[in-house]
Amino acid sequence: MRVLFIGGTGVISSECSKLCVDKGMDLVLLNRGKSFRKPPSKAEIINADIRNYNSTRNALTNQKFDVVVDWIAYNEEHVKNDYEFFKYKTGQYIFISTASVYQKPVLKLPITEETPLDNPFWLYSRAKIACEKFLLKVYKENDFPFTIVRPSHTYDETKNPLKENYLPFHRMKHGKPIIIHDDGNATWTLTHAKDFAKGFVGLLGNSSTIGEAYHITTDETLTWNEIAELIAHSAGYELKAAHIPSSFIKKYDDEWGDGLLGDKAHNVKFDNSKIRKIVPEFNPAIKFEQGASEIADFYVRRKIDNHFNEKLDLLMDKIISDYFIKGKA
Repeated sequence: MRVLFIGGTGVISSECSKLCVDKGMDLVLLNRGKSFRKPPSKAEIINADIRNYNSTRNALTNQKFDVVVDWIAYNEEHVKNDYEFFKYKTGQYIFISTASVYQKPVLKLPITEETPLDNPFWLYSRAKIACEKFLLKVYKENDFPFTIVRPSHTYDETKNPLKENYLPFHRMKHGKPIIIHDDGNATWTLTHAKDFAKGFVGLLGNSSTIGEAYHITTDETLTWNEIAELIAHSAGYELKAAHIPSSFIKKYDDEWGDGLLGDKAHNVKFDNSKIRKIVPEFNPAIKFEQGASEIADFYVRRKIDNHFNEKLDLLMDKIISDYFIKGKA
């Protein structure tokens, strides 16, 4: 099976690339070659920018694929361009959406693929919904063979669920509070990229998935307080939590606030029975206790990356000060 990944060296896609190659697939990665993550040695690399029409057209002349996966399509224009590129070049196009497209506030748990798509809080999610609607349209009108995958907060050792990356460790090291939205008791799902890959790769080339959508998540749920404690404990730091309403955070940072109000501030739990019917071997086994240890190992023990966003660090100080010292204005 010949598979094209647009991207393929990101947080989620890297593990999927590795597993594709391990399973003997003929994997081609089309990207700009700027990621620090190394692609599998057996993958074919095409250095091109999918946003550059001429670059992509020249790179893919006379090429066809059993499956095309776009890991970096974020709006309807991106997906429309993919449709023009690949409508005669593939038997399956997989769009990477997001589980944040599901209705917010969440009215019923667990979330299934039949949960309505409606997120009035977050533009990112609404753009992904528009992509899904376009694909459904061209499927009905022109039989374009799409499959939709909706990850929910999938991570590897480089992706700290606390905002962001090394910064929480820097703050804990210096005795500074970590902002946890609201009371920290909203339940959340964190899926290791290796577990996600097991479910995802099973969809490739499977004709029964055409026209369908699947989320792929772990079954473990934790509160944000528990998540923060696991990260602090894994790094050997004391956690000082500053609980601040998501709506208050949004006053200072729209992107951060929208991501909370449109996703992380809500209780979530996913029903994964649909992906298990297609990929029976999908059985996420990596608990976040192990994942937190990997993250702490990457940032604290091995010190692979100790850069942090100084502007965001100062903003966090201001948010905490304004909320607790200036009377929760």
